[in-house]
Amino acid sequence: MTRFLIVFMLLLLSLFTIENMNIVQEKAIDPFTTALATTSVFIIEAFDDNVVSRGRVLRSTENGFAVEIQAGCNGVEAVIILVAALFAFPAPFRYKLVGLAIGIFAIQALNLVRIISLFYLGQWNMTAFEWFHLYLWQALIILDALVVWLIWLRRIPRTESQPALTA
Repeated sequence: MTRFLIVFMLLLLSLFTIENMNIVQEKAIDPFTTALATTSVFIIEAFDDNVVSRGRVLRSTENGFAVEIQAGCNGVEAVIILVAALFAFPAPFRYKLVGLAIGIFAIQALNLVRIISLFYLGQWNMTAFEWFHLYLWQALIILDALVVWLIWLRRIPRTESQPALTA
């Protein structure tokens, strides 16, 4: 357990440091966030033609309301936490990769629901938008990463050095 916590904390520190580097923001995070906005618009257009995206901004063409996907709202931090947890835990590498792939999908799928719901909440009620944005959705995205990790823990094969998880 001590080894896990030390490796987990070192990975978190390293990955958050890398994420905050200007070159990483410019070459990876910003394009990814723009892709999230584009994907959100693609999904919304299935039932509402009154939305466009420009960069990281989604805008209603009906009423002009817009949301910008900022750092911290793109799910990258939740993925970093999941990566640190997966790679700090002693398990076969291929299981870590499978957990990572499933985890990224789960976090980003929920994040798309988050972005789209906030886009419509903001048009309906700014108080609800602020509450959902600042409290509910942030907690749910992190909880999503935790749940993926816990499910992953239950699915990886046991080794002699790993204690069995009991519920």
